[in-house]
Amino acid sequence: MKKYVVDFSEVSKEDIPLVGGKGANLGEMVQAKISVPEGFIVTAKGYFHFLKENKLTSKIESQLSGLDVSDSNQLSQKAKQIQDEILRSPIPKDIEDEIVKAYQDLAGRKKLFVAVRSSATAEDLPTASFAGAQRTFLNVSGEREVVLSVRKTWASLFEARAIFYRVEKKFDHLSAGLAVPVQKMVQSDESGIMFTVDPVTSNKRRIVIEAIYGLGEMIVSGALTPDHYVLDKGDLTILDKIIVGQTKQLVKVGNDNKLISVSKEWSKRQKISDEKILEIARIGKKLEEHYYFPQDIEWAIEGKKVYIVQTRPITTLQENKKEEVKFKIGKDMKLLVSGSPASPGIVSGPAKVIFSAKEISKVQKGDILIAPMTKPDYVPAMKKACAVVTDSGGRTSHAAIVSRELGIPAVVGTGNATKTIKTGIIITVDGAKGCVYLGSVKAISKVIPFSSQVKLEKEVKTATKIYVNLGDPDRAEELAARNIDGVGLLRAEFMIANLGIHPKKLIAEGKEKIFIDNLALGLGKICRAFYPRPVIYRTTDFKTNEYRNLKGGEKFEPVEENPMLGFRGALRYVHNPDVFNLELEVINEIREKNGLKNLNIMIPFVRTPDELFEVKKMIVKKGLTRSPSFKIFMMVEIPSNVILLDKFIKVGIDGLSIGSNDLTMLTLGVDRDNQDLAGSYNETDEAVIKLMEEVIKTAHKYGVTTSICGQAPAFYPDLTRKLIELGITSISTDPDSIDSIRNLAYTIERDLVQNGKN
Repeated sequence: MKKYVVDFSEVSKEDIPLVGGKGANLGEMVQAKISVPEGFIVTAKGYFHFLKENKLTSKIESQLSGLDVSDSNQLSQKAKQIQDEILRSPIPKDIEDEIVKAYQDLAGRKKLFVAVRSSATAEDLPTASFAGAQRTFLNVSGEREVVLSVRKTWASLFEARAIFYRVEKKFDHLSAGLAVPVQKMVQSDESGIMFTVDPVTSNKRRIVIEAIYGLGEMIVSGALTPDHYVLDKGDLTILDKIIVGQTKQLVKVGNDNKLISVSKEWSKRQKISDEKILEIARIGKKLEEHYYFPQDIEWAIEGKKVYIVQTRPITTLQENKKEEVKFKIGKDMKLLVSGSPASPGIVSGPAKVIFSAKEISKVQKGDILIAPMTKPDYVPAMKKACAVVTDSGGRTSHAAIVSRELGIPAVVGTGNATKTIKTGIIITVDGAKGCVYLGSVKAISKVIPFSSQVKLEKEVKTATKIYVNLGDPDRAEELAARNIDGVGLLRAEFMIANLGIHPKKLIAEGKEKIFIDNLALGLGKICRAFYPRPVIYRTTDFKTNEYRNLKGGEKFEPVEENPMLGFRGALRYVHNPDVFNLELEVINEIREKNGLKNLNIMIPFVRTPDELFEVKKMIVKKGLTRSPSFKIFMMVEIPSNVILLDKFIKVGIDGLSIGSNDLTMLTLGVDRDNQDLAGSYNETDEAVIKLMEEVIKTAHKYGVTTSICGQAPAFYPDLTRKLIELGITSISTDPDSIDSIRNLAYTIERDLVQNGKN
């Protein structure tokens, strides 16, 4: 029996913990009968087994301890040390045997060239692309080379750029697994990228295709500026073409990948025919309909056959802002260079020209980064920059994708920016028009997300309320301006962690007012921004190990073997009410003194109906009673919540919110933070789905609302469809998934109405 290798046909989008985002999408496409080059996947389970057998986890933790990722030199040094350790460690024989067997089955008796790619379990998700964070090896041939490439791919999980990106996205380094898809190599005559939504303007009625000659690595990296084709998604009319001359192409020569010249006759031609543009676009529409989510797709043509090499959700779509641009670029401002508009916005700043990743430490906060092209190693510098300009690359290049993800303007494919623009001069970048000017526009105080020329999309409405999960008060105004119905999960932990002091230490020192004022400031800011839309505040659910990290925490918190199942949630309030009472004082102050009656309360991790009853008594004692303007909700995170749900509801609550993360762990008996069990954690497991169904069914019976606030709806469209069909009242999602969840809900509800269902 295979333990560490699976064929594409054996996995689907539910298998992200096992095969990562890229691997899951390859399996999903095979099942949807999309033309995908054959292959197999070395699973994340194999990667974790490799770490365990070589005792690498503690060594990696030691290297990463205290690492400041903003220090480029330190980051590079630590990354190299970790990678060297991985490359020195042998692959266990049971894994190696399975890889060799799978490769031999794929190759048959032929000499087969394959692409060895990375597929991290925190990669190609709706909220994070990790574009280019790990390495890809092309035209690999032979059992020994494939095995070696797998180990190199594992090592690339600790490239400096990948470490930096995980820190930025708040992903744990050792919880993220790495699967390795091994795929028959397509020796492409032409290749490219397709976006099923215009990635620059977020126009959902457009499909954008970019194309080059040769292997696709050159377009992804931005080394070449591609042809650019725009189509109407409805009738697939080709609306625009920009044909760009190409003098070099990357192809396989012998056993190597080499840059060779493109003949003069072919260099200025349109890269692919109109017929092929339409064929590729039809595949794009099919994939978007399959995933219910805009897709970023890599394609390749060998002979006359179109292959889809991979697809992933677009993570860089931005909401069109309804603010007007209150200034214009002055007519007297000198145009320095122009290129493709890659990420909208207008910003001024000093230029910083660099030519390699070794120079990224030169880029300071507020600089405009000028480079021949960007690579994943440039991301720390891009994070500091306020705009990016490159010589080469198209709107689907690394520079474009990362700039859009960071929300900074970008102009790519200028041809000569590094020669024309000198370090230190003040320039203005207009990312929506693709222009770079000499001098600054004084009226600019911040990046303007979209120019006034962008046509606004109509905001769709849904019967299913779409709420946002929020913990940072500084994002309240920004998110409140979006198409959102309220805050479905307001976490206090972020505000308390920022305070940095254990609440009980403040109480012991008679400084409760510091806690109250800090929490009131944050809650008030959020409630004010969203008023009169509801804000549901989940009372503190710090676990003991998290509380111990606060100043004074060691004095007040026990050391627990398993904090996940320890002294937390409602039980803490009952046995240790001091901090909870402070929270209730803050809620009273926000509602009564500030008049923000949209603030409601939600109780987490309630083990028994008796616990809920005791907590409700404490709430009432503080003068907070249920009414049309004050509702009490309960998290559903424990199987006992579902089994005894009627008894919990009869205690007296207004609604329920399914915490799919904890509910999955406790239903399947899987600690999602345990790397050895990562492949068993599945929010769409049949047992978990049945519990969710029971929650919604029972809630309908008693007339209380239902919501879900875990990550599952953002990752699993089929689950979202199931929940909406069952009649869930609302979905609360992360900020990055607001638009995709709203559009998905709209599509599902439309289908239900068309099929005669209420």
